[in-house]
Amino acid sequence: MRRELTGRHVLGITVGAFGIIIAVNLYMASQAVGTFPGLEVSNSYVASQSFDRERAAQEALNWTVRPSYDGKVMELKITDAQNLPVKVEDLRVTIGRPTHVREDQSPVFTFQNGVYTAPVALAPGAWNIHLSAKAADGTVFRQRLDHYHGARVE
Repeated sequence: MRRELTGRHVLGITVGAFGIIIAVNLYMASQAVGTFPGLEVSNSYVASQSFDRERAAQEALNWTVRPSYDGKVMELKITDAQNLPVKVEDLRVTIGRPTHVREDQSPVFTFQNGVYTAPVALAPGAWNIHLSAKAADGTVFRQRLDHYHGARVE
């Protein structure tokens, strides 16, 4: 026996479908906001006052940083304009995911043969390397490097 499709049935199907869509959107929005790592600086106006001066000093160093990772050891090659290795006064590195801070690591790097190395365990995927180094003259060099580890799915 076939049942007739009435207006109430169509209304129920429509309300149910839109209800599912709205519920999923609310869940995804709450997950996106809840996993955001937060502020980079506490007061952007104060940070902007010295930004141009600090950027010019950093650019004058003319350093290049190239990361590499073999699955066990992270290498950071810091070179100057002549492609010579740079030994910095103070190196601080945080490696973490772009979307959350749960997997952040701050490995201790050692300088050997012109390369900074540290043992690191990274799961496959996208990573950000936040680097802060101090030059011999006291200039602070900061850079964020995007790094991808693992097989890419295209």
